Amino acid sequence: MTSPQDLLVLDISYYETFTNRIDTAWGTMFCNENQPNWYDSNHAHIINACLDPQSVIHEVISYYQSRKIIPRFYIYNLDIQQDLLSELKNRNFGYEELISPVQLWNNRVIDIDNNSRVTIEKVTKENYQEALNIEGSIKEFGGKEAIEKVYEDQFNHHSFTHYLLRYNGIACSTACIFVDGNQARMESVATIEAFRGKGLIGEMIQFIQKEVLNRDIKKLWVFPINESVEKVYQKYGFQTVDKLIQGHAFLSGKSIKEIRE
Repeated sequence: MTSPQDLLVLDISYYETFTNRIDTAWGTMFCNENQPNWYDSNHAHIINACLDPQSVIHEVISYYQSRKIIPRFYIYNLDIQQDLLSELKNRNFGYEELISPVQLWNNRVIDIDNNSRVTIEKVTKENYQEALNIEGSIKEFGGKEAIEKVYEDQFNHHSFTHYLLRYNGIACSTACIFVDGNQARMESVATIEAFRGKGLIGEMIQFIQKEVLNRDIKKLWVFPINESVEKVYQKYGFQTVDKLIQGHAFLSGKSIKEIRE
């Protein structure tokens, strides 16, 4: 059984592939000035109880504002963070709570009727722009400007493998896997609107499941952004094993829920 702490370690390993980790006396800050609009690249990460909220908030605000980046907090274990949450609200931080399902693949490749019109390939320098255009068109990802540099960093990192699906030769769907040791997480599953409803997500997931088995990866995780997506993945062999509750505090700009709407 994987503990919530183990999942947070996996999460941090994922962040470290595209942003810089700065350990502090109270926790961790992530910062990448080349990706100022990507929230996952720029935030204070709070897991343990925050004993001196005023000092921590001051440090975080000073650090990010000096780099012209909006100060943000990702906060876990909310039951022990009430002093921090109260102080953030006193300082006019926006706040939202996000429930993040955690799903683990059952290691059985899904059985679907494959469509002869579908082909799937790895993203290379030759098809890179096609894949980026798809992900940049997905509003839930924050738009092309927000993800362009992140995508480049992931593409060049050995832990990521990106995939591109074509329907009748037209690039229309993407996904990737991030590998950390003997486990992986599936990320960035996306299909442009005109090609949705054709079962393409099943084709992509089946392909990735086979890839994972061929690479002898023991666990494949997915972190759906909402319950609707969670139900979709359940159809393809992913079982919900936990639901993480995360607080997101931000001094200005959009909430994560607003971006996903």
